[in-house]
Amino acid sequence: MTITESPAPFTVDIPQSELDDLARRVRDARLPEPLGADDWTTGVPISVLKSMASTWIDDFSWRDVERQLEAFPQFLVEIDGQRIHYLHVRSSRADATPILLCHGWPGSYLEFLELIPLLTEPDDVNSRPFDVIVPSVPGFAFSMPLSDDGWTTDRVAKAFVELMSHLEYDSYVVQGGDYGAGVAPAMGRLDPDHCTAIHVNGSIGAPQQAPDEEEQKRCTEVELDRYRRVADFLQSEFGYISIQSTRPQLIGAAMTDSPIGQLAWMLDKFRAWTYPFDAEPDRRILAHVTLYWLTRCAGSAAYTVYAAESGAWGEQAEKPSQPVGAIMFAHDIGIRHLAEQEFRIVHWTEVPDHGGHFAAMEYPAELAADLRTFLDSST
Repeated sequence: MTITESPAPFTVDIPQSELDDLARRVRDARLPEPLGADDWTTGVPISVLKSMASTWIDDFSWRDVERQLEAFPQFLVEIDGQRIHYLHVRSSRADATPILLCHGWPGSYLEFLELIPLLTEPDDVNSRPFDVIVPSVPGFAFSMPLSDDGWTTDRVAKAFVELMSHLEYDSYVVQGGDYGAGVAPAMGRLDPDHCTAIHVNGSIGAPQQAPDEEEQKRCTEVELDRYRRVADFLQSEFGYISIQSTRPQLIGAAMTDSPIGQLAWMLDKFRAWTYPFDAEPDRRILAHVTLYWLTRCAGSAAYTVYAAESGAWGEQAEKPSQPVGAIMFAHDIGIRHLAEQEFRIVHWTEVPDHGGHFAAMEYPAELAADLRTFLDSST
C-alpha cells in the first residue's frame, strides 16, 4: 500500500443546517406502539427510545463534542485510494511510545477521547508516556466513503501499518477492542519488524462451541459463565450479525434516513454490552449515534466489520510473534487458555466485577494502567 494523497489537517465542523435537520427528524419521529410488556426482550423499549430522543434534543450538544475534539489534532490522508481520518496526539515528552488505538462497532474514534490525555500526559512522571494515533476504520465516521469493496481486517491493518510508516515511527504498539482486537494482531503479523507489542480488551479467546466434559473441568466458574453467555448470544442476539454481514446496504438505507432507527440499532448493543446489564443507558452514546448519523456511515460500517470479513470468520490465522496482553472486564468473554492457542499471551488481567465492551469509554484509567503494566513487563 502507498500514500496516494498526503495528510492534511482536518477540523470537524458540521453545518448548522445538518444539525437542525437532525433535530427536526428526531422531534417529528413516528414511533410504533410497544410490543407486549415494552421491555428489552423484543428490542429497545419504546419508552426508552422516547426518553433518549428527548435527551438527544434537549440535553445533548454536538457542538460540545466538536469543542472537545479541538484539543486533538486531526488529519485526513489517502491510502491505497481510501480516505483515512485519524487523530495524532503527541506527548510533550521525548521518550513517548507510539501507540495506535483501533475501535470497533458500534463504537468510533470518540471512544478514546478520555483515554488519550491519560496516555500522552500521565500524572506520574515515572509512568510511560505515549504518542497516540487513533484512525477511524474505513467506512466509519470521516474515513468515508469506501473507495471500493474488499476492506477486510487484513487490508485495514495494511493501511494502518502504512500510516504508521508514513508518520516515521520505527517502532510502535497497538491496542484494540471488538473489531480492533482483530486489527491489532493483524498489524503485528504484517509488520513484525516495527510493531513490538499487542494489547487487547474483550474478545480474544472467545469460545466457538459448547465445552465438552474435559473443558468444563478445566474452566473456572467465570470461564464457564462466559461459555454460557456466548451460547445465549448466539441464540438470542445473533440477528444483527446476520443482517449486517449479508445486507449492509439495507441497514444503510434505513438508518441514513431515520435517526431514531440509528439510535435504536446502536442503543440495543450499547446496553447489552455494558455492565451491569440492567443499568440505565449511558447518554454518552448519543455522541457516537450522532457521528454515525452525520457521516451516513451505518451501511459502510456494517459492511467493513461484518460483510467484508464474513468469508474469513473462523479461519485460524498465523500466530503473531509479538507479546500479547489482554484485559477482560465483567462483560467480556475471553478465556485465556483458548487465547493462548492463537497468541503469545504474556499478560492477562481479569476484572470480574465491573466494566464491559467499551473499556476505553467506561474505564479509561484502568485500561491505561493495564496497558502500561503489560508494556513495562514485556518490552
